[in-house]
Amino acid sequence: MSVSTEQKRKEGGLAETLRVIIHALIIALVIRTFLFQPFNIPSGSMKETLLIGDYLFVSKYSYGYSHYSLPFSPPLFSGRIFASEPKRGDVVVFRLPRDDSTDYIKRVIGLPGDEIQMIGGVLHINGQAVKRERIDDFIDDEGGRATRVKRWRETLPNGVTHTTLDMLDSFYDNTPVYHVPPGHFFMMGDNRDNSTDSRVLAQVGYVPFENIVGRAEIIFFSIGEGEHAWAIWRWPWAVRWSRLFTIVR
Repeated sequence: MSVSTEQKRKEGGLAETLRVIIHALIIALVIRTFLFQPFNIPSGSMKETLLIGDYLFVSKYSYGYSHYSLPFSPPLFSGRIFASEPKRGDVVVFRLPRDDSTDYIKRVIGLPGDEIQMIGGVLHINGQAVKRERIDDFIDDEGGRATRVKRWRETLPNGVTHTTLDMLDSFYDNTPVYHVPPGHFFMMGDNRDNSTDSRVLAQVGYVPFENIVGRAEIIFFSIGEGEHAWAIWRWPWAVRWSRLFTIVR
């Protein structure tokens, strides 16, 4: 085989490798933009539904697409394409209205036109107390010390049920009435006393439909708080195996 033939074969092999890499990147970009995007949970505001160290997939197609669906969020258009509004009780990822480079994850509690209020720790929607029942305490081992936290099963007006935590008496337990503007949604964390959410108008407030990135679907990985996902030699002890591939509700 001549030198030139060998060189051409190597160049052809390199070109094929580059084509495979480019195709893989394009496929990954399409999946991330239009189908699913991974997120991880950095705080305890959604306990017990979501824990620090959970990794989950968010469906980008559930509510249609805004410019926040695109990588780096270039403002190429406004509003949403193929829009479908979130349902009450959905767990969603959204861009913080006052800092659209920051992702938050909360539960949709208020729809456009709703009136939302907390009275004595009980959620009220449009003047009606939301049904809740006391269930077994949540055992919170954050910081290495197990503590018991009051836990409630809450049923929203559309029948969606989820659990909430009641850590302490706080100013979050009694609020003014919030009037959700048209085209906006009211978000709350399930860890009601430890969640900066729409109740704090100066920091989160009402979330425009355009700012919603997608709906949380499934936990694909979970590792104990303080552990590192890259430390695979610790996985046998650090991974929360029971949480893998659980549906987010």
